[in-house]
Amino acid sequence: MTRTYRFAMGVSTPYATWWGRMQVEGLETLPRSGPVLLAANHDSQMDPIAIGVATRKHRQIRALAKAQLWDIRGLSPILNGMGQIPIKRGAGDSGALDRAIAELRKGVCIGIFPEGTRSLGRPMRARGGIGRLAEAVPETTIVCVAVSGSTDYARFPKRPRVSLSFFRPSGGDYSTGEDHGAFSARLLEEIRAHVAPVASGRKR
Repeated sequence: MTRTYRFAMGVSTPYATWWGRMQVEGLETLPRSGPVLLAANHDSQMDPIAIGVATRKHRQIRALAKAQLWDIRGLSPILNGMGQIPIKRGAGDSGALDRAIAELRKGVCIGIFPEGTRSLGRPMRARGGIGRLAEAVPETTIVCVAVSGSTDYARFPKRPRVSLSFFRPSGGDYSTGEDHGAFSARLLEEIRAHVAPVASGRKR
Protein backbone atom coordinates (compact mmCIF):
# COMPACT_ATOMS: atom_id res chain seq x y z
CA MET A 1 0.00 0.00 0.00
CA THR A 2 1.17 3.53 -0.73
CA ARG A 3 1.74 5.96 2.12
CA THR A 4 -1.03 8.22 0.87
CA TYR A 5 -3.48 5.32 0.75
CA ARG A 6 -2.61 4.21 4.29
CA PHE A 7 -2.99 7.77 5.56
CA ALA A 8 -6.33 8.35 3.82
CA MET A 9 -7.77 5.09 5.11
CA GLY A 10 -6.41 5.75 8.60
CA VAL A 11 -8.04 9.18 8.76
CA SER A 12 -11.34 7.80 7.42
CA THR A 13 -11.51 4.75 9.67
CA PRO A 14 -13.08 6.24 12.86
CA TYR A 15 -15.88 7.93 10.93
CA ALA A 16 -16.51 4.99 8.61
CA THR A 17 -16.34 2.23 11.22
CA TRP A 18 -17.22 3.67 14.64
CA TRP A 19 -19.76 6.30 13.60
CA GLY A 20 -21.02 4.06 10.80
CA ARG A 21 -21.22 1.00 13.08
CA MET A 22 -19.68 -0.89 10.19
CA GLN A 23 -20.05 -4.66 9.91
CA VAL A 24 -18.07 -6.67 7.35
CA GLU A 25 -18.55 -10.24 6.25
CA GLY A 26 -16.99 -12.45 3.61
CA LEU A 27 -13.70 -10.55 3.43
CA GLU A 28 -11.88 -13.87 3.13
CA THR A 29 -13.20 -14.14 -0.44
CA LEU A 30 -10.95 -11.22 -1.44
CA PRO A 31 -7.50 -12.62 -2.41
CA ARG A 32 -4.56 -10.90 -0.77
CA SER A 33 -2.55 -10.96 -4.00
CA GLY A 34 -3.03 -11.32 -7.73
CA PRO A 35 -5.34 -9.47 -10.14
CA VAL A 36 -8.82 -8.84 -8.76
CA LEU A 37 -11.85 -6.94 -10.01
CA LEU A 38 -13.98 -5.82 -7.07
CA ALA A 39 -17.51 -4.97 -8.24
CA ALA A 40 -19.87 -3.03 -5.96
CA ASN A 41 -23.20 -1.24 -5.93
CA HIS A 42 -23.07 2.55 -5.82
CA ASP A 43 -25.67 4.44 -3.80
CA SER A 44 -23.53 6.88 -1.82
CA GLN A 45 -20.39 8.98 -2.27
CA MET A 46 -19.13 7.19 0.83
CA ASP A 47 -19.12 3.79 -0.88
CA PRO A 48 -15.47 3.93 -2.09
CA ILE A 49 -14.32 5.05 1.35
CA ALA A 50 -16.34 2.38 3.15
CA ILE A 51 -14.94 -0.31 0.86
CA GLY A 52 -11.39 0.97 1.26
CA VAL A 53 -11.67 1.09 5.05
CA ALA A 54 -13.22 -2.39 5.20
CA THR A 55 -10.33 -3.86 3.18
CA ARG A 56 -7.53 -1.69 4.59
CA LYS A 57 -5.82 -4.57 6.41
CA HIS A 58 -6.24 -6.86 3.41
CA ARG A 59 -5.04 -4.98 0.34
CA GLN A 60 -5.13 -1.67 -1.52
CA ILE A 61 -8.07 -0.97 -3.82
CA ARG A 62 -7.36 1.12 -6.92
CA ALA A 63 -10.69 2.45 -8.04
CA LEU A 64 -11.89 3.70 -11.39
CA ALA A 65 -13.16 7.11 -10.23
CA LYS A 66 -14.94 9.89 -12.09
CA ALA A 67 -12.45 12.25 -13.73
CA GLN A 68 -14.20 15.35 -12.30
CA LEU A 69 -12.75 14.55 -8.88
CA TRP A 70 -9.30 15.51 -10.21
CA ASP A 71 -10.63 19.04 -10.83
CA ILE A 72 -11.25 19.60 -7.11
CA ARG A 73 -8.48 21.78 -5.72
CA GLY A 74 -5.99 19.84 -3.62
CA LEU A 75 -7.61 16.45 -4.27
CA SER A 76 -5.67 15.48 -7.39
CA PRO A 77 -2.33 14.66 -5.65
CA ILE A 78 -4.17 12.61 -3.02
CA LEU A 79 -6.04 10.57 -5.62
CA ASN A 80 -2.83 10.03 -7.60
CA GLY A 81 -0.99 9.04 -4.43
CA MET A 82 -3.71 6.50 -3.73
CA GLY A 83 -3.30 5.01 -7.20
CA GLN A 84 -6.82 5.85 -8.31
CA ILE A 85 -7.62 5.87 -12.03
CA PRO A 86 -9.65 8.75 -13.55
CA ILE A 87 -12.36 7.77 -16.02
CA LYS A 88 -14.68 9.99 -18.05
CA ARG A 89 -18.06 8.47 -17.34
CA GLY A 90 -20.42 7.93 -20.25
CA ALA A 91 -17.67 8.73 -22.76
CA GLY A 92 -16.32 5.25 -23.50
CA ASP A 93 -12.97 6.17 -21.93
CA SER A 94 -10.74 3.50 -23.51
CA GLY A 95 -7.62 5.17 -22.12
CA ALA A 96 -8.76 4.65 -18.53
CA LEU A 97 -9.68 1.04 -19.25
CA ASP A 98 -6.29 0.45 -20.89
CA ARG A 99 -4.58 1.79 -17.78
CA ALA A 100 -6.74 -0.42 -15.56
CA ILE A 101 -5.81 -3.44 -17.71
CA ALA A 102 -2.12 -2.62 -17.31
CA GLU A 103 -2.55 -2.39 -13.54
CA LEU A 104 -4.46 -5.68 -13.42
CA ARG A 105 -1.60 -7.38 -15.26
CA LYS A 106 0.68 -6.17 -12.45
CA GLY A 107 -1.54 -8.04 -9.99
CA VAL A 108 -3.45 -5.15 -8.39
CA CYS A 109 -7.05 -4.99 -7.21
CA ILE A 110 -9.26 -2.68 -9.24
CA GLY A 111 -12.53 -1.45 -7.72
CA ILE A 112 -15.34 -0.70 -10.15
CA PHE A 113 -19.01 0.21 -9.97
CA PRO A 114 -20.87 -1.62 -12.79
CA GLU A 115 -23.62 1.03 -12.60
CA GLY A 116 -21.09 3.71 -13.52
CA THR A 117 -22.53 6.31 -11.15
CA ARG A 118 -24.74 6.58 -8.07
CA SER A 119 -28.12 4.92 -8.39
CA LEU A 120 -30.11 7.75 -6.74
CA GLY A 121 -32.54 5.07 -5.62
CA ARG A 122 -33.44 3.77 -9.06
CA PRO A 123 -32.50 0.55 -10.90
CA MET A 124 -29.74 1.15 -13.43
CA ARG A 125 -28.31 -0.66 -16.42
CA ALA A 126 -24.93 -2.27 -15.89
CA ARG A 127 -22.11 -0.95 -18.05
CA GLY A 128 -19.81 -3.37 -19.86
CA GLY A 129 -16.40 -1.97 -18.88
CA ILE A 130 -15.78 -4.61 -16.22
CA GLY A 131 -16.31 -7.29 -18.86
CA ARG A 132 -13.62 -5.78 -21.05
CA LEU A 133 -11.19 -5.71 -18.14
CA ALA A 134 -11.92 -9.31 -17.18
CA GLU A 135 -11.53 -10.52 -20.76
CA ALA A 136 -8.18 -8.74 -21.19
CA VAL A 137 -6.71 -10.37 -18.05
CA PRO A 138 -8.25 -13.89 -17.95
CA GLU A 139 -6.57 -14.84 -14.67
CA THR A 140 -8.46 -12.09 -12.85
CA THR A 141 -10.52 -13.11 -9.83
CA ILE A 142 -13.96 -11.52 -9.58
CA VAL A 143 -15.26 -10.49 -6.16
CA CYS A 144 -18.55 -8.69 -5.49
CA VAL A 145 -19.39 -6.50 -2.52
CA ALA A 146 -22.86 -5.33 -1.50
CA VAL A 147 -22.76 -2.10 0.50
CA SER A 148 -25.82 -1.09 2.52
CA GLY A 149 -26.50 1.76 4.91
CA SER A 150 -23.86 4.08 3.42
CA THR A 151 -26.47 6.64 2.35
CA ASP A 152 -27.12 7.37 6.03
CA TYR A 153 -23.66 8.92 6.47
CA ALA A 154 -25.23 12.08 4.99
CA ARG A 155 -28.16 12.04 7.42
CA PHE A 156 -26.49 13.47 10.54
CA PRO A 157 -27.41 13.35 13.38
CA LYS A 158 -28.92 10.02 12.42
CA ARG A 159 -26.21 7.44 13.00
CA PRO A 160 -25.65 4.97 10.14
CA ARG A 161 -25.55 1.20 10.37
CA VAL A 162 -23.33 0.20 7.48
CA SER A 163 -22.69 -3.34 6.31
CA LEU A 164 -20.49 -4.76 3.57
CA SER A 165 -20.87 -8.29 2.29
CA PHE A 166 -18.08 -9.67 0.10
CA PHE A 167 -18.77 -12.74 -2.01
CA ARG A 168 -17.74 -14.59 -5.15
CA PRO A 169 -20.36 -14.47 -7.95
CA SER A 170 -22.36 -17.69 -8.21
CA GLY A 171 -21.94 -17.58 -11.98
CA GLY A 172 -18.17 -17.66 -11.59
CA ASP A 173 -15.49 -15.46 -13.10
CA TYR A 174 -15.58 -14.17 -16.67
CA SER A 175 -16.00 -16.94 -19.26
CA THR A 176 -14.18 -16.69 -22.58
CA GLY A 177 -16.48 -15.20 -25.18
CA GLU A 178 -19.03 -13.99 -22.63
CA ASP A 179 -20.73 -10.78 -23.70
CA HIS A 180 -19.31 -7.86 -21.74
CA GLY A 181 -22.69 -6.34 -20.99
CA ALA A 182 -24.21 -9.66 -19.97
CA PHE A 183 -21.26 -10.35 -17.66
CA SER A 184 -21.59 -6.97 -15.96
CA ALA A 185 -25.36 -7.40 -15.72
CA ARG A 186 -25.14 -10.74 -13.94
CA LEU A 187 -22.69 -9.33 -11.41
CA LEU A 188 -24.92 -6.35 -10.74
CA GLU A 189 -27.97 -8.59 -10.45
CA GLU A 190 -26.27 -10.66 -7.75
CA ILE A 191 -25.15 -7.55 -5.88
CA ARG A 192 -28.60 -5.98 -6.06
CA ALA A 193 -30.13 -9.21 -4.78
CA HIS A 194 -28.33 -8.34 -1.52
CA VAL A 195 -29.16 -4.62 -1.45
CA ALA A 196 -31.79 -2.61 -3.33
CA PRO A 197 -31.02 0.84 -4.75
CA VAL A 198 -31.36 3.58 -2.12
CA ALA A 199 -31.44 7.32 -2.73
CA SER A 200 -28.66 9.28 -1.05
CA GLY A 201 -29.16 12.54 0.81
CA ARG A 202 -30.72 13.75 4.04
CA LYS A 203 -34.32 12.94 3.17
CA ARG A 204 -35.93 9.58 2.55
